[in-house]
Amino acid sequence: MKWVTSRRIRVNRTATAWLIRRFIDERAEFLFVERDQLESVQKDEGAIGFDGPGATYAHRDGQGRCSFEALAEEHRPNDGALRTMAAIVHGADFLDELTLTPESAGLRAISQGFTLVAANDGETLEKAAFLYDSLYAHLQTRG
Repeated sequence: MKWVTSRRIRVNRTATAWLIRRFIDERAEFLFVERDQLESVQKDEGAIGFDGPGATYAHRDGQGRCSFEALAEEHRPNDGALRTMAAIVHGADFLDELTLTPESAGLRAISQGFTLVAANDGETLEKAAFLYDSLYAHLQTRG
């Protein structure tokens, strides 16, 4: 299936793409487009949009969730490690809220460097997968 989001992925978009490929659609094809093109590409390509204007999974939905949280709740509601990870991603993505977890600031800092060490969004996703796999594995050990 095709998924679409804005270019220059960082915190939530990278985490959401990882979540999709890891738990929802292992053959996911990601399209990275300009922010103002997301809604039209979603429609024209029959893709599922996330973390952007007009996306199926909004940057912040009506319940205040980022796209990572919404997809995690929808597809893996009983996964405690993923719920904790969603709180970390939320805190890293929405720094203006009082939901910052101890890990959120670190995830945000690391994510700011993605565009500095990767040639494009596809490479960012490939390189960041290890980070998210490691965080998820760690959270599973915490119970």
